[in-house]
Amino acid sequence: MEFFRIKKDIPFMRHALKFNIISLVTFLLAVFFLATKGLHLSVEFTGGTLVEVKYEQAADLEKIRGALGKTGFSDYQVQNFGSSQDVMIRLPLKGDQNTAQLGESVMQALAADAPGAALSRVEFVGPQVGKELAENGAMALLLVILGIVIYLAFRFEWRFSVSAVIANLHDVIIILGFFAAFQWEFSLSVLAAVLAVLGYSVNESVVVFDRVRETFKGVRGLSTPQVLDHAITSTISRTIITHGCTQLMVLSMLIFGGETLYYFSLALTIGICFGIYSSVLVASPLVMWLGVSREQFIPKQKKAVEGATEDGACV
Repeated sequence: MEFFRIKKDIPFMRHALKFNIISLVTFLLAVFFLATKGLHLSVEFTGGTLVEVKYEQAADLEKIRGALGKTGFSDYQVQNFGSSQDVMIRLPLKGDQNTAQLGESVMQALAADAPGAALSRVEFVGPQVGKELAENGAMALLLVILGIVIYLAFRFEWRFSVSAVIANLHDVIIILGFFAAFQWEFSLSVLAAVLAVLGYSVNESVVVFDRVRETFKGVRGLSTPQVLDHAITSTISRTIITHGCTQLMVLSMLIFGGETLYYFSLALTIGICFGIYSSVLVASPLVMWLGVSREQFIPKQKKAVEGATEDGACV
């Protein structure tokens, strides 16, 4: 299915060096912010207090957030769990304040601006749990990257595999760089978005690389930059359809999903935009710089035995 078809190939590779310089600068900025500011980790990673309350009617989460904000709480998470009457409040560690005091402070804040809450339980989540979550999250990311490398190594040759992995890591680092630069809260849901972006970027890279391989095999007389330009141009319609539909859904979560889904959808929005950019303008130029050519896709024919006839008889 195509909305349109571009008859003349767009010369993307003519500006490949410029695109790679922009990518390198963006990547280095992201690394700089990660090294200097670091990620603003949520309660799930750093440890803190979980407060569960129950309302007789559906809880107004915005009122609860407003009540906590007025009292001076910061970096809190408020969300429903189980039903619309049950609310989970996550709070970071606050110096030497103990769990009981924190629970009492929360209930006082709710009584003033969001009355009707009954305390269900208060639970302390220690830093050790946060450390385990961080390690498991890093291991999940490492396994995903390793799986991508293995898959692309079998699906294509090493030039495509290396280019795709570099482009996908480029997307991940830039997402993390945004969260470090603006000190947005990095939670498990954001980690899930980062992993989703990895898979999404790989899919786009595979589509472009498949078209590159088909063009090398089926069309003669084109140089490597022309083949890459043709492959990218011929997949633009598909890219607009898939990424446009996905981005509409993500934007709806970003605008209407509330605070719970805000950073999750924000990470996806950044990842989808940079995923398109990296698949087209990072991975493809890297393949070209690594020396991909038509000869690598044409099977080498075995030389006929010297002096043999067509039926195998010797003269």
